[in-house]
Amino acid sequence: MKVLMVDVDGVLVHGRPGDGLHYCTYLERDLGLKREVLQEEFFRRDHWGDVVTGRDNLEPRLASVLERIAPGLSASTLIDYWFENDSRLDQALLGDLAALRAKGIPMYLATNQEHRRAAYLMEKLDLSSYFDGIFYSAMLGYQKPAPEFFRLATERVGIDADEIAFIDDYPANIEAARQFGWKAMHWTPTSTLNDALAAFSQ
Repeated sequence: MKVLMVDVDGVLVHGRPGDGLHYCTYLERDLGLKREVLQEEFFRRDHWGDVVTGRDNLEPRLASVLERIAPGLSASTLIDYWFENDSRLDQALLGDLAALRAKGIPMYLATNQEHRRAAYLMEKLDLSSYFDGIFYSAMLGYQKPAPEFFRLATERVGIDADEIAFIDDYPANIEAARQFGWKAMHWTPTSTLNDALAAFSQ
């Protein structure tokens, strides 16, 4: 292993900062929008697919949906609420990753994100202090588990696929990474970095 790729949501980031609950847990109470409606009208239709692969920008596409489902709610207000309430970092894992990076292993985020949240992760949550860079779906034009995601990330990092290790909480992403030649481990709530390193060495 010469490079470690790390997924974000479900691995490094786990919901609300205070309690780890899903960021939409109190969405209806706080902003008057039902979680199920947002999921159905924005995240489960063509809108999110265009945004997360960089074909459209988040705020105007979300604003067009909110005009129908929550006319009094601005896209910027919802985006701020989402980012702030989906930002609980796994500090123990970050510490372990920092120790490994200090030994000379470059690390990158490999994640399905649109442009604004990718910037938020790196800048506001300061993940740029822990990682050498980020490969994300809106940047690459493809989202995991598409093989093109792994191909482009491999090309940009500039090493052979079998020298890249990867942790992700979504089994389909693990399978796709392995098919491309990456070493990959399915991350679960009880996983540790030592578990991953042992799996990569097999």
